Amino acid sequence: MNANNTSDREIIAERVFDAHRELVWKVWTDPNHIAHWWGPNGFTNTIQNMDVKQGGIWKFVMHGPDGVDYNNEIQYLEVIPPEKLVYKHGSGGDDHPGFHVTVLFQEDGKKTKLSMQLLFRTAEEKNEIVERSGAVDGLSQTLEKLRGYLANL
Repeated sequence: MNANNTSDREIIAERVFDAHRELVWKVWTDPNHIAHWWGPNGFTNTIQNMDVKQGGIWKFVMHGPDGVDYNNEIQYLEVIPPEKLVYKHGSGGDDHPGFHVTVLFQEDGKKTKLSMQLLFRTAEEKNEIVERSGAVDGLSQTLEKLRGYLANL
């Protein structure tokens, strides 16, 4: 990930999935797949557009179990199929400065090791997101939903 000490500004998650890397990449980058598993438990998604290429934009609405809609916008900064995604994730508004995400897809035999880093500008921004939206639990739930989705393909 990043050689500098960013531990106070980052959230890290790693999982090993019982699926080939190309399949994990596909369900992460295809709107017909990602709409079914993205987000914490209880959330559903409406994908408005998803252009997975450097400079491309992914706009989607996460519909929360509380009935609130959350607009999201991702700008892809680096796309290396099927190995690496780097993107800026924001809400598309000024109230949420966003954060950078690096996702690595590593082959491990017939399995895939996925490493994910969410990097915030400051420790305060990270802590606010963690406290306000439960980002650590939400990320864990999202990756477990991905595991379940892959198991049913």
